[in-house]
Amino acid sequence: MNFQSKTSSSSSVVETSKPRLLGVLGPGLISGASDDDPTAIATYSQAGAKFGYGLCWLMLLVFPLMVVVQQVSARIGRTTGNGLAGNIRRHYPPWLLNSAVGLLLIANTIQLSADLGIMGDALAMLIGGPRLLYVVLFGVLCVGLQVFMRYTRYVSILKWTTLSLLAYVATVLLADVSWADVAAGMIPAFSLDSDRITMIVAIFGAAISPFLFFWQSSQEAEDQRIKPEREPLIHAPHQAPHAIERIRLDTYVGMAVATFVGLSIMITAAATLNAGGITEIRTSAEAAEALRPAAGPLAMAVFSLGIIGTGLLAVPVLAGSAAYAIGEARRWPVGLSRGPLEAKAFYGTVSLATLIGIGINFSGIDPMQALFWSAVINGVVAVPVMAVMMLMASKSEVMGEHTIPASLRIVGWIAVAIMVLGVIAMAATSLS
Repeated sequence: MNFQSKTSSSSSVVETSKPRLLGVLGPGLISGASDDDPTAIATYSQAGAKFGYGLCWLMLLVFPLMVVVQQVSARIGRTTGNGLAGNIRRHYPPWLLNSAVGLLLIANTIQLSADLGIMGDALAMLIGGPRLLYVVLFGVLCVGLQVFMRYTRYVSILKWTTLSLLAYVATVLLADVSWADVAAGMIPAFSLDSDRITMIVAIFGAAISPFLFFWQSSQEAEDQRIKPEREPLIHAPHQAPHAIERIRLDTYVGMAVATFVGLSIMITAAATLNAGGITEIRTSAEAAEALRPAAGPLAMAVFSLGIIGTGLLAVPVLAGSAAYAIGEARRWPVGLSRGPLEAKAFYGTVSLATLIGIGINFSGIDPMQALFWSAVINGVVAVPVMAVMMLMASKSEVMGEHTIPASLRIVGWIAVAIMVLGVIAMAATSLS
C-alpha cells in the first residue's frame, strides 16, 4: 500500500445532479448508527429495565432535535470546508477552543473505554475466553482499519456495519411485547424523581453526543478533499441547493435509524428485564443474559452480536472525532483520506485514544457504570458545544450567505434549552 495517500480516484454522487437516496447516505448515516453505540445500548437498556415503557415518549422528542443539531454540524463543515474545531479556532478565542476540545477528549476517552469493555463482555459471553484479551483485539482491529485501509473502502465498511443495528429490531420481534403498554408509554409523564431525571439526561447524552457533531462536520470537510467536484459552499454557492438537500436526506435517515433502534432496545428491555423484575443492570453480560429466559437464547445471542457490531462502528468514530478535533485545533494535517506518513500526529491521536481506552479496562472499572455515566457526561458537555454551533451557523462571517434558516435556528436553540434544563434539574435533584 502507498502510505502517502489512501484516497481513491472514484467518487460518489456528484452534487450538481439530483441526489439519490443510496448515493447520499454517508456521514449522516454513519453518525446515526454510531449514535447507537454500546453506551447508548446500555443507557436505553437501563431505562427500559428501570422504568419499563415509561420513557418511550422521550425518543419521539429526541428525534427532531437530533436531526436539527446534526444538520447544523454537517452544514458548518460543508459550507466552510473545515470541521467544527477548525471553525472554533478561526472565529473564537483559544480558551473556548481548548475547553471544547478538552471536554470532548475526556468524554470520548471514557466512552471509548466503556464501549471496548462491553464489546469484550459480549464476546466472552458468546464464546467464552478472556474478556480483556478481546478488548485488546477489538482496539487493535479498529486502529488498524483506520490507519491502513483506503478511505473509500473504510467508509464503505462503516456503512455496511450499520446493518448490525437490525439485531435490535430482531430482539423486539422475539420478545413478548405489550404494545398497548408501549402506546401508553408514548404519552409524556414528568416527575422530579432524581433517578428519572438523571436517566433522562443520560438518554439525551446518548442520543445527542458531542463526538457526532465533530465527526459529521469533519467528514463533510473531508469529502471535499477526495471529491474534486465539491468545493466549500462559501466559494461555490451554486452547489448549495443540492448539497443542503443531500445533507438533509442523509441526516434524516441516519437519525431515524438511531431513534428507531434506540426505541427498540428500550422496548425490549422493558418487555424482558422490567417485566421479569430486573430493574438494575450491573454488567453488559447481565443485560444480554437476562433476555434468555424471557425471549430465548437466540435473542440473547442476537443482542450480544449487535453490541459487537455497533462497537466496531462506534469506536473508530469516537477515536476519529477526537483526532479531528485536536488536529484541527493544532493545525495538523488531518483526515482518514491521508496516509499515515502524511498525518502522523492525527493517526497518533487515534492510536493513543484507543490505547488509553484499552488501558482503562485493566483498571477494574465497571464498564456498565462507565457507559451510563459517559452518557451523562455527554449530556453536560453537549450544552456549550451546541450553543457555539448555533452561534456559528447563524453568522454570515462564518457561513457567508448560507447561514441556517429560521426553522433550524429555532429548533436548535430549543434543543440547547432542553439540555440546559435537564442538566440543571439533574444537579438540583441530586443535591437535594
